[in-house]
Amino acid sequence: MEFANKEYFILLILLIPYILWYFLYRNKREPTMLMSDTFAYRHAPKSWKMRLIDLPMGLRCIAFVLIVIVMARPQTHNSWDNKQVEGIDIMLAMDVSTSMLAEDLKPNRLEAAKNVASEFIADRPNDNIGLTIFAGEAFTQCPMTTDHASLINLLQSVRTDIAARGLISDGTAVGMGLANAVSRLKDSKAKSKVVILLTDGSNNMGDISPMTSAQIARSMGIRVYTIGVGTNKVAPYPMPVAGGTQYVNIPVEIDSKTLSAIAATTEGNFYRATNNRELKQIYKDIDQLEKSKMDVKKFSKRYEAYQPFAIAALLILLLEVILRTTVLRRIP
Repeated sequence: MEFANKEYFILLILLIPYILWYFLYRNKREPTMLMSDTFAYRHAPKSWKMRLIDLPMGLRCIAFVLIVIVMARPQTHNSWDNKQVEGIDIMLAMDVSTSMLAEDLKPNRLEAAKNVASEFIADRPNDNIGLTIFAGEAFTQCPMTTDHASLINLLQSVRTDIAARGLISDGTAVGMGLANAVSRLKDSKAKSKVVILLTDGSNNMGDISPMTSAQIARSMGIRVYTIGVGTNKVAPYPMPVAGGTQYVNIPVEIDSKTLSAIAATTEGNFYRATNNRELKQIYKDIDQLEKSKMDVKKFSKRYEAYQPFAIAALLILLLEVILRTTVLRRIP
C-alpha cells in the first residue's frame, strides 16, 4: 500500500499535546461529588465504568489517526511485469558412453559433467534449455524447456552405466549427438542458438560425421561450444571382476582436432577439461559469453483505498459519542 499525500501524517504529532492536556486537565478538575472525607472508600474496588472512564478518549485518538490516514490517500495497485526476453535456446549434448565412467574426474567424468551442467542450468532461468545424450546412438533426454527443475531431474537421472547395460549402443557418435541437438534447434525463433557438446572420445559410430553436423549447425546459425573432458594420457577405469572392481588405466583419446574444427566452423570455442575445476570454469566462461538480454516493462493501475479507514473512523466516532453520553457519562 502506498500513500499519495504522506505529508498529512505530520498531523499525528497533535496527538501528543492532546493526550497530555487530557490527563493533566482531568487531574485538575473538581470532583463531581464533594465529600468531607474519603477515608472510608480507600479500599473500595473500582467498578468497570471507572476502569473504562478513559475509553472515549482512546477511541477519539484512534478515530483521529484513521482520519489522518484517509487524508493521506492510501492507494493500492495491481502491477505486473511484461518481460520481453531476447532469449537463448541451448541444447546440451552429453556423451554417456562407457568411457565416461573413467575416474580422472571425481567421482567420474559423467557425474562431474552432470553436476556442473546442473549448476549452469540453474544460473540461466530465462533460457530454453534441452538435453541430448549420446553414445553409439543419440536421443533427446529432454526437449528445450524453461522448467529447469524438471530438466535437472532428468539430467541427474542419466545413469553412468546406461550404455554398459545395453540401453543404447556403446561407442561415441559425436556427429549423431550434435545432429540430434541441432534438430531440436532448427525451428527456434531465438536470436541466439547454442549447442554445448561434451565428449571424452573421438567419433567412431553413427551415420553422420561430426563435420557434416557442424555444417548443418552453421547453416542454421547455431553456435557450438565443444568440450573435451579427460586427462591428457591415461585415466583410471573401473572394471568389474568377480567379487569387486579392479581399476585399469585406459588411454585418453580425445579428437581435439575435430572438436576444434566443429567449434571454428560454427564460430564457437573448443575447451579441454582435465579436472573438475577446469570443467566448472569452462561452463562459467560459456555462461559469460552467452548472456540473455531482458527488457522489462512494468504496468500498474492504482486504486483509492481510503474507504475502509473512513468507515472505521465514522463507526469509532459514533461509538465514542454513544459511550460518552450513556454508560460512561460524567455528571458535572
